Amino acid sequence: MANSFTRMMSGRNPAVIMASIGAGTLATGYLLTDSTAAADRKRLYPPSADFPDLRKHNNCMAAALTPTIYSRLRDKTTPSNWTVDQCIQTGVDNPGHPFIKTVGMVAGDEESYEVFAELFDPVIKDRHNGYDPRTMKHPTDLDSSKVTTGMFDERYVLSSRVRTGRSIRGLSLPPACTRSERREVERVVVTALSGLKGDLAGRYYSLGDMSDREQQQLIDEHFLFDKPVSPLLTAAGMARDWPDARGIWHNHEKNFLIWINEEDHTRIISMEKGGNMKRVFERFCRGLKQVEHLIHERGWEFMWNERLGYILTCPSNLGTGLRAGVHIRLPFLSRDPRFKKILDNLRLQKRGTGGVDTAATGDTFDISNLDRLGKSEVELVQLVIDGVNYLIECEKRLERGQDIKIPSPIPQFRK
Repeated sequence: MANSFTRMMSGRNPAVIMASIGAGTLATGYLLTDSTAAADRKRLYPPSADFPDLRKHNNCMAAALTPTIYSRLRDKTTPSNWTVDQCIQTGVDNPGHPFIKTVGMVAGDEESYEVFAELFDPVIKDRHNGYDPRTMKHPTDLDSSKVTTGMFDERYVLSSRVRTGRSIRGLSLPPACTRSERREVERVVVTALSGLKGDLAGRYYSLGDMSDREQQQLIDEHFLFDKPVSPLLTAAGMARDWPDARGIWHNHEKNFLIWINEEDHTRIISMEKGGNMKRVFERFCRGLKQVEHLIHERGWEFMWNERLGYILTCPSNLGTGLRAGVHIRLPFLSRDPRFKKILDNLRLQKRGTGGVDTAATGDTFDISNLDRLGKSEVELVQLVIDGVNYLIECEKRLERGQDIKIPSPIPQFRK
């Protein structure tokens, strides 16, 4: 315990220490007592008796977890007392679909990725197309001036958006946080956002305090996030105490938004109608840098390391955490049997315009980057720009009755 305590304290400023100890562990000591009792019960049985039945599962965790790995990790805990069983519970409860491979695990805190690296590392390598977190370093680049040709043909592109997530170091992630930690995230972030000026200045709306009129307006504008209903999220503990300490901040122009305490501590979003991805990314980079500066001014920092980039709840979002996407009409290309292969080779993914769990309907799609880790923010946005322009060119050729070609595969990262 002393060694774990020393590791937790080392390198952290007083604000972080107070959050880790005062706002979290000490305020909810009964949770530690319960966890300790659970750990004692576990020791009555060998790890083999606790190994989950994953025979019908199709997720990255189930593919990586072996009885040997589980036996080495079962009784380990992070400094905030998070266990490997809590990490994998969402993947155990949700076997997945035979044709859709989900991740199957989440982190409870920053230290989860180290304490349970023997499982997280192969999951990360599987999900991120071979990225090896033990031997590779993740690049970060928020210089929006490097992006070129970022204006799409608006006869096809209806809207453009870039989003990412950020986590406050020293506070547990949403699957594991106590109520006090969640409220501390809200306090820290909202206080920092009050310092934004100019076109980024705005207002915070608490989900628990907003009026019916405010709520309906945010719903109508597609800004409001709902209580998680996906079993992948609820099994991971994301919906606990809803809507306590959750909220939405947006600037007055309503093109720069921050969600607080949804799936991650924060989700930062830059968006607008039309096809000006370069302007959306410029605002995204500028706003993100200012938010990080204001967080630092108040004695806090984001979770980051050179191997995994920015640390977020789900391993699928490590690295940049970035998803740059457009809503685009592709009536001809979407009916072409080569469409899926073209997307795969361009490292793009398609979704329905309603979000991650929605199927595409009609000829309008949400097209975004497939990767998060191993390429910088600039590289990923440029990849989306080049890829979407290729899709538009294919659509135009098909409109004219001309043939199209499947492009050569794009490598996911530079080794």
